[in-house]
Amino acid sequence: MDRPLVVGVDGSEPSLRAVDWAADEAALRGVPLRVVYASLWERYERAVFASGPESSEQVVTDVLAVTAARRARRRAPGLKVTSEVVPEGPVPVLRRASREASALVVGYRGRGGAAELLLGSVSLAVAGHADGPVIVVRGDHDDQAGTGRRGRRVVVGVPADPADSEAVRFAFREASRRGVPLEAVRAWHRPAHDSTDQPPFTGDPASVQRRHADEALESGLRAPAGECPSVEVRRRLVEGHARTVLLDASADAALLVVGARRPSGHFGLHIGRVTHAVLHHAACPVAVVPERG
Repeated sequence: MDRPLVVGVDGSEPSLRAVDWAADEAALRGVPLRVVYASLWERYERAVFASGPESSEQVVTDVLAVTAARRARRRAPGLKVTSEVVPEGPVPVLRRASREASALVVGYRGRGGAAELLLGSVSLAVAGHADGPVIVVRGDHDDQAGTGRRGRRVVVGVPADPADSEAVRFAFREASRRGVPLEAVRAWHRPAHDSTDQPPFTGDPASVQRRHADEALESGLRAPAGECPSVEVRRRLVEGHARTVLLDASADAALLVVGARRPSGHFGLHIGRVTHAVLHHAACPVAVVPERG
């Protein structure tokens, strides 16, 4: 049986938009949608949803979960939707849910997120610690899942060590589902100064850096392209900072995909500067995919 798509909700507007996106995505994948509400969400985000007896709060959480599920069914008629309220904090609940999900979807900010924050603490923590792909729904496109909109594409940042990248494979599958092109981006840097140790036969340092980036790009795409031959691949080799290049590419994308690695001896995934930047500033939904090794 196909694993369900899971969406975390808390009643906030960003989380309800995440429900819409998740309903579209689950219908696109042909899998059930599971709506999860962690009843301590407001405590984690340092906010209070409502005053009153504990029983009243429980009623509110139950209603929010059911309402979110109904919203998903209206968005995608015929979609199998279940809802669940779990009396724990959101990060451990959603992290556990990610182990059994095809992907985990969250909004970019929860009820407790201050207006000036670009990404809520729950969304950032879940993206950094989940055991499967996490999609943070950003942007304000009417067509949340990126289907049926002309010119939309999936964008993936190809890593420096691209061998068997789960993020690249995930991006190919998403582009194939949507029937849109995949834009594979690899950024490279011109050396700040020429090294005196550079052997003369290797050529100009900038050319060497560009060639290495081009080789990494081709290496990272070879196997996934063979698995999804119908996907149109647009290769982009761009001089500049990866975070700037990817943020620019997100402006009219359906989905931006980046990878995250689990450092040896550390708990959770490593959210590097590039991933951190796109999670906070991207103009479209961002998928953070754990990389093996």
